[in-house]
Amino acid sequence: MRGAILLGILVMLAVTIVPTLRSLVQQRGDAAAMQDKVAAQRDTVARLEREAALWKDPAYIEVQARERLKFVRVGDRAYTVIDPSSNEASAPAAERPVVAAPMANAASPWYGKVWQSIQIADRPTAGVNRPK
Repeated sequence: MRGAILLGILVMLAVTIVPTLRSLVQQRGDAAAMQDKVAAQRDTVARLEREAALWKDPAYIEVQARERLKFVRVGDRAYTVIDPSSNEASAPAAERPVVAAPMANAASPWYGKVWQSIQIADRPTAGVNRPK
């Protein structure tokens, strides 16, 4: 009888403590995930602040304008070098596809033209004409 009462008390304790412990472990995991997220966001903020500080420097702005926008000073000459190792740039014009979307039948009514344009657009290679 004493063993059954003791076992009943242990079961009741387990029933009340296990959900609480599970909740505690989950909350600690959530808190750790939030701390990691906050640390990542602090790193992002620090990086963006450094970048914002760079944009306050007129020399950095000038370099960015030259590189990104191809701006030059009065009297300077700008040269653009095309990478010869690029496949598209090195391919002869005869090998490049000529893209021209086919036209819908001009004699069709407007709804026929709409339907034809939908059918043409549904085919991925509809407008690709390769020269021979």
